[in-house]
Amino acid sequence: MLIINSEAEAYCTSICDPEPPILKEIRRDTNANVLQPRMLSGHFQGRLLSVLSHLVCPKRVLEIGTYTGYSAICLAEGLAEGGKVISIDVNEELEEKTNNNILKSGFQDRIEHIVGDALELIPTLEGGFDLVFIDANKRNYEHYFDLVIDKVNPNGLIISDNVLWDGKVFDKNSRDLTTKALRKYNLKLKEDKRIQKVLLPLRDGLMVARKIS
Repeated sequence: MLIINSEAEAYCTSICDPEPPILKEIRRDTNANVLQPRMLSGHFQGRLLSVLSHLVCPKRVLEIGTYTGYSAICLAEGLAEGGKVISIDVNEELEEKTNNNILKSGFQDRIEHIVGDALELIPTLEGGFDLVFIDANKRNYEHYFDLVIDKVNPNGLIISDNVLWDGKVFDKNSRDLTTKALRKYNLKLKEDKRIQKVLLPLRDGLMVARKIS
């Protein structure tokens, strides 16, 4: 299900800043050679992530779900001097490709790619994150949020991808477990008084939450 008209999305993309050459290369390679290329953020969403990162100017970023490194590179574009993106992904098969993509981007000193289970790794990480991007196992979104919220600085952002799930979340009677988990997650964030939030119907749905306290 298209959340926004494809012609409208194409027009919006054409008005965005150009996709950097290394990201265009990663996108094309991912679409040609990696399973489930829809998991890639892509040009439109990638430019939004870059803008948000530049606005926050984060010292520390946590990304949950690296895939082939596209979004990590977008987030690294706005890092403060000496800043770092810590990006976690469970997929060992993509580790070499992802590390090569990060190397080619020139951000290898600013992106730390860790392979492992985020539910196990997040509790071991030091807090003080200015931006968190959640884009991994959708059924675990609620758990990821609970693990990171106390590690995010006041005014820090928590961005969650795919929260509209191809429009399936509109169906209150859906029995699909992922759909039910995302509906529960969206409602959880709606009721959380520690955050200011807005759900954007961009691509597959992007929840942007600012930690108030």
